[in-house]
Amino acid sequence: GAKTDFDGETVTSHGYRQLPLEPGAQPVYMAALRSKMLEAAAEFSDGVILNLFPRQALPRMMEHIRAGAERAGKKLEDVEIVCRHQVIVTDDKAAARNFIRAGFAPYYATPVYNKFLSWSGYEDVAREIREGWAAKDRDRTTGALDDKLVDDIAILGSMEECHERIRDYAAGGITTHIISCVSPKETKATYDAFTAKHFSF
Repeated sequence: GAKTDFDGETVTSHGYRQLPLEPGAQPVYMAALRSKMLEAAAEFSDGVILNLFPRQALPRMMEHIRAGAERAGKKLEDVEIVCRHQVIVTDDKAAARNFIRAGFAPYYATPVYNKFLSWSGYEDVAREIREGWAAKDRDRTTGALDDKLVDDIAILGSMEECHERIRDYAAGGITTHIISCVSPKETKATYDAFTAKHFSF
């Protein structure tokens, strides 16, 4: 199609050209974190995309996805639930945890993700990250993510441990899994672990 030439109230786009679409209706996916957005995503789109949530928050998130789906006359099973998993297949969990802390503690310092972490049941951790970030204290910020919480957010460990965690997320309601290896050093081992040779549901 033609290049965009649009000035809206909140969005402006000029010169962008979309790749040709497949024929027929295109599915729409919405990323969501907390209650209202989870419900809106399930109500108005074909799929919900989740990211960077503690595993213990998944049942609560699923409740809101179900509520949104039902508001639109859909069943939960009608909504594709996609998760981008941060995965590192490794035999050095301590190093992997530190990698996650360094990369994602600042992420949780942003207002949106800080509120999400608090909503997920980690109010004290969210406050510590927020205050550490405001004080420009990197050690305090990253230190707020203890081993248990890092393990609850990311998928780290041996190939078998990572497989087990993905199956656990599937049992919790995730229907489509994006394996995102966030550590360049372990990229090959991580992606190899999820080839058909090594993994299936």
